[in-house]
Amino acid sequence: MVLKAQGADVVDIGAESTLEKAERVEDIRQKSQILPVLKALNQEGVLTSIETYYPEVATECLKAGANIINLTGPEKSAEIYQTVSEFNAGVIICYVQGKNVREVGDFDFGDDPTNLMYEYFAKEIETATKYGVRKIFIDPGLGFYYKNLQDSSLRIGYQMKTFLNTFRLRKLGFPVCHALPHAFECFGEEVRSAEPFFCVLAALGKTDLFRTHEVPKIRAVLDTLGLFR
Repeated sequence: MVLKAQGADVVDIGAESTLEKAERVEDIRQKSQILPVLKALNQEGVLTSIETYYPEVATECLKAGANIINLTGPEKSAEIYQTVSEFNAGVIICYVQGKNVREVGDFDFGDDPTNLMYEYFAKEIETATKYGVRKIFIDPGLGFYYKNLQDSSLRIGYQMKTFLNTFRLRKLGFPVCHALPHAFECFGEEVRSAEPFFCVLAALGKTDLFRTHEVPKIRAVLDTLGLFR
């Protein structure tokens, strides 16, 4: 999967799916699966992001040349922020209501989910900057790992609202990252049109970094939207 921002593409690598029923992958196995791929990409000069919530995985990957840690859980975030700072790397702080994306229950919408995200990110940013991290992105998340968002119509509706409310999080002073979903239930055989559709909503919400499998399509959408003044 590629993270696309203006001027740079970053390949995002992970060894464990965030889907609720996916196999859990402990830190030792994550390292054994990620490190060979990471080293090969580094030899080609490709910027890389590592998706994990394990401090040991983050440390070993940064030693091997990773540029960004895509942090998918706050339980040990302080330890990871310290390591990220030592390597002068970047971090994507993902919004997670739980220890990590694999240990969550029902999603709490509160009166306004964006307000909950704002408070969460403000706290994590304070911790990260205290440890000297300066290269920070924030990721509101897609929510498909929460038990009460397994219904596709509810989840997709939530995702669209989240995309369009992105601009409210920019007040935190750091760029916002979004993954673009497939929404198989809606798009069916036209599933490759899903990410470009959601890209438009995310762009209208003022997203800075797009996580996508459809790089040429998303580039074309963003280039076209860039013509709008």
